[in-house]
Amino acid sequence: MLPEPIATHGSPRPSLQWSDGAVLLVDQRALPHEYRQLRLESVDQLIDAVRSLAVRGAPAIGLAGALGVAMSAFRHTRAGTVDEPAVRADAARITSARPTAVNLAWAVERVLGSLGGGAQAVLDEALAMLDEDIAVNGAAIARAADLVLSLTADRPLRILTHCNTGRLATAALGTALGTIVELAGRGLVEEVLVDETRPLLQGARLTTWELAEAGVPYRLCVDSAAAAAMARGLVDVVLVGADRIAVNGDVANKVGTYGLSVAAARHGIPFIVVAPESTRDPELADGSGIVIEERSAHEVTHVAGSAVAPAGAGAYNPAFDVTPGELITAVVTEKETLRPGATRQRLGAELARFSRQLYERGWMPGTSGNLSVRLPGGSGQALITASGRDKGDLTAADTVLVDARTGEKSQESALRASAETAIHAAVYRAAGAGAVIHVHAPYATAVATATGAADSVQTLEPAGWELLKGLGLADPSRAALPVFPNHPDVPRIAAEVEAYLRGAVPDGGPERMPGLLIAGHGVTVWGRDLAEARNRLECVEAICHQMVLAAAPSPAPAPAPVHPRGGQR
Repeated sequence: MLPEPIATHGSPRPSLQWSDGAVLLVDQRALPHEYRQLRLESVDQLIDAVRSLAVRGAPAIGLAGALGVAMSAFRHTRAGTVDEPAVRADAARITSARPTAVNLAWAVERVLGSLGGGAQAVLDEALAMLDEDIAVNGAAIARAADLVLSLTADRPLRILTHCNTGRLATAALGTALGTIVELAGRGLVEEVLVDETRPLLQGARLTTWELAEAGVPYRLCVDSAAAAAMARGLVDVVLVGADRIAVNGDVANKVGTYGLSVAAARHGIPFIVVAPESTRDPELADGSGIVIEERSAHEVTHVAGSAVAPAGAGAYNPAFDVTPGELITAVVTEKETLRPGATRQRLGAELARFSRQLYERGWMPGTSGNLSVRLPGGSGQALITASGRDKGDLTAADTVLVDARTGEKSQESALRASAETAIHAAVYRAAGAGAVIHVHAPYATAVATATGAADSVQTLEPAGWELLKGLGLADPSRAALPVFPNHPDVPRIAAEVEAYLRGAVPDGGPERMPGLLIAGHGVTVWGRDLAEARNRLECVEAICHQMVLAAAPSPAPAPAPVHPRGGQR
């Protein structure tokens, strides 16, 4: 039988609930042909429901997991005492049922915090999370709907969505699909293009069912036709959900999301992610650390039980992919709107602007030199100017995202990071800098070349110059400026730089400058941001200029003029 139409006002109908010691939820595998509820009475049944996608959607999986822990707590209570090790063992099995969605681990961990109060305390926390999810999603939906209207034309919208992010995927309201229903309620949706979402067709089976239920006009879109629809002007905005969001704004979502983001960026179409705060993973610096679930080849080689590929055919069947933050217009949660792509674009533009300035001064001739800056938010990533790019013509696109701690590229790119990236990473690790500049400023390079040794670090100790006050030193009366050998092996230079910066300052020795020289190879300076690093670079170059002038031989005294009569005057 089919359900009653969803209420768009008043109390929303839940997609999962607690009933007499069991978990009741909509069996999403049966839709759209049959609406049926599953009654899950054991942890094993719940785990099977999660793995088989009877329940799916990051928020819904998390809530099911929380109720599963409550079920386990009641099952393992004897004479008023909970067998905590047994419950925690069940909780670990629940968490591992699907590894990509962070909500599952988050929800299970949260209810385990109430385990000391007994099974009822665990259940009370899980039920509170159900109510909380409805309120959270309502707030995110309102925020996202307003954002969409600020980014699109003032007319009914053509919206493209992927997978299912409606009430079936949450406690009741949904995220991205909830936003679409909200916009439709305001009379602002012309049509929704719904990706099939192969191979399990969550869009074709579930999202179309929810849109029909809510009375929102839609058409089903072949997955591979989405980019063509954008090219033909059939899409005003893309709205999707998320299963995990990294600190830097990278988003894991149903496989196919990444491709949509690339097409949307190509056609200048807003690409918006709507998800609860619980989907953000504060321990995950970037998307490279997201575990991507790989599912059975049978899901690809068979459709409705019938084989569509030769017997024994293998399949690449990831359940999710990772969309880089730079391709995302905004991530909307119940608390805030994040713009990861805008942050990278802004920092890339800053790198390009500073590079051009230093090029015009003759400090980064041709393709030489490199600049980097850390991304904010504790992501552990940095942007660095790409190798082989003319610094006078640099743009924001000529930058590479790297791990600030290792110097390794954080995402696939045709561009190469500079060879000196390892030195930047050493400075980030040892000095906690926010930005690093490496250039071939003439006087600093001359001093480095004249001073450097082949196999050991030399130290200069400029003293008494006012310019030392521009380096942020506690005692600007004197400072240590190291000169490193220019080894052919750049990682070796980086290792020596890190060892020097981490080493103790000799007793009575001068404070170290936030900069260093490399024999025959220029100067590297750092600061909290690019502006401070550049200012310090100017001071170091001016100090080196003064050192060159001070070291130059004094000019010979001019001969006394000869008197016309032969005498001297």
